[in-house]
Amino acid sequence: MEDDRGGDVRYAAGAVGDRRWAADVRAAVFCALALFVLIDLVDWANGTWDTLRSGLWAGISGLLYLALHPVRVTAGPGWLGVRGVLRRRHVCTGLLTAVRYSEGVAARLVLCDSLGNRVEVDPRVLAENPLLLHRLDSGARDARTCGLLRTGSDVLGSLVARLDGDAAKRVFEVSGLR
Repeated sequence: MEDDRGGDVRYAAGAVGDRRWAADVRAAVFCALALFVLIDLVDWANGTWDTLRSGLWAGISGLLYLALHPVRVTAGPGWLGVRGVLRRRHVCTGLLTAVRYSEGVAARLVLCDSLGNRVEVDPRVLAENPLLLHRLDSGARDARTCGLLRTGSDVLGSLVARLDGDAAKRVFEVSGLR
């Protein structure tokens, strides 16, 4: 569904998003373009530059951009969405049934709702965007109150408490109180 201005209606009403997403996209574009320019310059300096090779390097740079392109995390009243290059996923936060914290090379918060939807979110995105965390937490509290969220409410609670503690610590450090 689109509104009059061509925007997605689901993201229009009271939606919040990742504040660093645009900067991360610019960084991905910069890295891909820098790779393309540097490889073309090396080819030109060696005397091996031609349009076919330049096209190959452009393709490789495009693949690098696709690998570096960040997912866009947005949340509104009752939902949280993650949109990547190829697909868009969302969960209804008021209908959450499970929350899992997956550790490893890249930590992920895995959210599942009663409609069968599943979303993976980087906890750093939630830490850097308190409004996203608040939307997720309020929806999870609603799901817990309804009895839907049976697995992982303690995981989400400890994550929220840790992030709130870190934020409070930063506030005290900035204000000179230790």
